[in-house]
Amino acid sequence: MQRTILSRKNLITLLNGILLIQAFFGHYVLKSEEIAVTSLVFASVLGLAPIAIQAYQALRVKVVSIDVLVTIAVTGAFFIRNFEESAIVTFLFLFGAYLEQRTLNQTRSAIKELTEMAPESALKQMDDGEFEEVDVDEVDVGDILLVKTGAKVPVDGTVLSGEGHINEASITGESIPVSKSKGSQVYAGTILENGTLQIVADRVGEDTTFGKIIELVEEAQDSKSEAERFIDRFSKYYTPAVLVLSFIVWLFSRDIELAITILVLGCPGALVIGVPVSNVAGIGNGARHGILLKGSEVFHDFSRVDTIVFDKTGTLTIGNPKVADIEIYGDDTDEIMAYLASVEKESDHPLAKAIVEYIGDTKTYDVEKTDVVKGGGIVAQVNGHRVAVGNVKLMKQEYVDLDGNALYDIARFEKSGNSLVLISVDGKLKALLGIRDQVRPGVKKDLQKLKKLGVKNLVVLSGDNQGTVDLVADELGLTEAHGHMLPEDKAAYIKQLIEKGHIVAFVGDGVNDSPSIALAHIGIAMGGGTDVAIETSDVVLMNSDFSRLPHALGLTKATTRNMYQNIFIAVGVVLILLFSVFFSEWMNMSIGMLVHEGSILVVILNGMRLLRYKL
Repeated sequence: MQRTILSRKNLITLLNGILLIQAFFGHYVLKSEEIAVTSLVFASVLGLAPIAIQAYQALRVKVVSIDVLVTIAVTGAFFIRNFEESAIVTFLFLFGAYLEQRTLNQTRSAIKELTEMAPESALKQMDDGEFEEVDVDEVDVGDILLVKTGAKVPVDGTVLSGEGHINEASITGESIPVSKSKGSQVYAGTILENGTLQIVADRVGEDTTFGKIIELVEEAQDSKSEAERFIDRFSKYYTPAVLVLSFIVWLFSRDIELAITILVLGCPGALVIGVPVSNVAGIGNGARHGILLKGSEVFHDFSRVDTIVFDKTGTLTIGNPKVADIEIYGDDTDEIMAYLASVEKESDHPLAKAIVEYIGDTKTYDVEKTDVVKGGGIVAQVNGHRVAVGNVKLMKQEYVDLDGNALYDIARFEKSGNSLVLISVDGKLKALLGIRDQVRPGVKKDLQKLKKLGVKNLVVLSGDNQGTVDLVADELGLTEAHGHMLPEDKAAYIKQLIEKGHIVAFVGDGVNDSPSIALAHIGIAMGGGTDVAIETSDVVLMNSDFSRLPHALGLTKATTRNMYQNIFIAVGVVLILLFSVFFSEWMNMSIGMLVHEGSILVVILNGMRLLRYKL
């Protein structure tokens, strides 16, 4: 019976609210006290049921919770036939609990999502030399596996033969696929975008990098115990104090009505609704500004953050490679771009896609005698000319003369963190393109806002090379920059910061970020990231709008202040009411009720100010 009532607490809250409306309608519109009183009685009894059960369960484990005080207060109000107060208190208590529960108890299915993303099968070489599809659990260390275009790599291993480009975003978070050939390392859960590879299994099952990601998320979520609500901590002292005070008053005065009055006046209506209304107003403001805040604990922890750690790709940067720099050697620019577009349209390499996008609409020529040069690029016949598109190594193989200007440009582009693409026509260098991921527009200004809000340390962690990460850090004015970071490295770094006493927020967007997002005090996911990162996080920046981050931090600080203001108002009013009962002649039940309901209105209006908050 208890379980049934508690499982329908939200329905009871709704019915309680409807009965309250019916009571006021009957009193003020129909002028029917019978309808009003009957509705209030039913609302009181119905609303008290789940509260009384929770109070009973708390007392069974020797905890005097706020439910106990509410139960006694409502019972007392009911006993002296103040049905309006008893009904209102139960509704406010239940509705406040609902508002908090709605945001605090977010279902987190990160483990399930990660498991579903893990590879399930593999093409394993059998004794007869043929490859057969088997369950990934049947793969052992040393087995030889075949990975085809579009397939997930089933294990961590080493390439034995073949070439291809693998998207390692699930492991490193980097968007640009990595070229793989004999001797290269590959990771489970990554995707072969083109080519065919034979690999030997080095690590399988839970020992793979992807398996460790799942394990790290589990550990991080387990270590992130739910903080005890401030109100519950306060009620540890407040509730027994009111109960003892009421009993003492009855003991000395033998005035049961006075004792019940103290309980009713001490009922924390404003205290119960004050914190939830601040939370809901803060969450509502965030939602209107593209920020999803998952519960009241987020406000407390986020408002105290002194260190924010960022993933690079998809967070500080856009996540798509773009042509960033270009040098043309010659006057025939349009013709060079036409040759380049003609060749690159034949390729599915991500850098080729970036070049084609950059060039846009242009005339193209038929491409003949295409030759893909291993580890170099493409050589083809275009409009009767020999066109080579690729890296410096390919240019040297084509005996293209790289003079001082070209070498200077190459060094300059590399220093800027570019991937290089060179174009030669008939043995002469015609163009140099630098392709890199672009820093999000306005990020530097947003980071400065975070510093003004009290964030002392801004750190970037990335799976990219250290040089590229340093360039981004220098450009944005970050405190620290660390490259070549796998998911376990990022998680370890977060642990170190926490152990040093920092309040840490981590901002990321990929599966690889989910362990760090779960482990940090506050995990922040870009809305355009993976479902796993979003569900593991405490804060989501919808539409991957980085500019919302300073607003989110400022909002949590404002909301936290607002919560404490409401607590101060609620407790202050209760103390004044209780004080007035003993030390004034004018205080009575009706005045107390008026002040009590007024305090509820005050904390609600104070909380609603957050809806207009702007950074």
